Amino acid sequence: MRSRFRSDRRLTVRMTVTLFLLGLLYVAFFAALIVLLKSWLMVVALIAVMFVAQFWFSDKIAMFAMRGRVVGPVEYPELHAVVDRLCAIADMPKPVVAVSTMDMPNAFATGRNPDNAVVCVTTGLLDRLEPAELEGVLAHELSHVAHKDVAVITVASFLGVIAGLIVRFAFYSQLFGGRKDQNTAMLFAGVMGVSAAVYALSFLLIRALSRYRELAADRAAAHLTGRPSALASALTKVSGELARIPTKDLRTAQAFNAFYFTPATGKEPGIERYFSTHPSLEQRLEQLGRISEELGEPLEPGKAG
Repeated sequence: MRSRFRSDRRLTVRMTVTLFLLGLLYVAFFAALIVLLKSWLMVVALIAVMFVAQFWFSDKIAMFAMRGRVVGPVEYPELHAVVDRLCAIADMPKPVVAVSTMDMPNAFATGRNPDNAVVCVTTGLLDRLEPAELEGVLAHELSHVAHKDVAVITVASFLGVIAGLIVRFAFYSQLFGGRKDQNTAMLFAGVMGVSAAVYALSFLLIRALSRYRELAADRAAAHLTGRPSALASALTKVSGELARIPTKDLRTAQAFNAFYFTPATGKEPGIERYFSTHPSLEQRLEQLGRISEELGEPLEPGKAG
């Protein structure tokens, strides 16, 4: 199934390369665990169960964590109308529409494929954006679904999740597990070392892909709607609102930053931008400015669309 969202060959290449490199990392990681734990059956069973759980239930996990619920056209007619219109223009299946009762203005898309996707917006976003701005945000999220990069990020992040859990488990086992013999201590140290290295490498690969896919989604949304200024206005407004929310109130949402329209950081990153899930606001607005010039539309990010 091909949608009318502008295809992005560079995004496809980056997703393919990232998955290939992560695949090599998977093989090395599993081989190291099998050697260290001396039980390939246990390793394979554990990884298989957790992979199926993450891939098949990632949308439900994200919805539960973000307090999202599925809503119908009767309850949110304007929201459904925008999604219906965009899906018709893009020639793609309509995803499940959900709303999260959070004041933090944001949106995210999740799901393993376009036929099993969810697009969720927060009530904070609905309360703050004008219709044209909301259309731009939803087009951005739908492009993630159409380009299938939501599924790729879900699969790609799995290895880092597993490695991170193993490091945490090994650390607390060492801390609270009482005295251990030298062989056991060396085993735990080996598992922690391998897992930490795998986590670091997968973290960097995923962040690089994540930043590019956000720029690709902005481009696709701007071309589909023909109104990059509305998307720029939404970006400016949401980023400004997030900066006013106390950091402690954003922490619970930060685990899902890779899926958000705008990361729940509350500020533009400094040196940490190299490890961010999203490009800077400046980069995103600059790109939308170039698209606006191509389309002959004046870009006014400070004004609502």
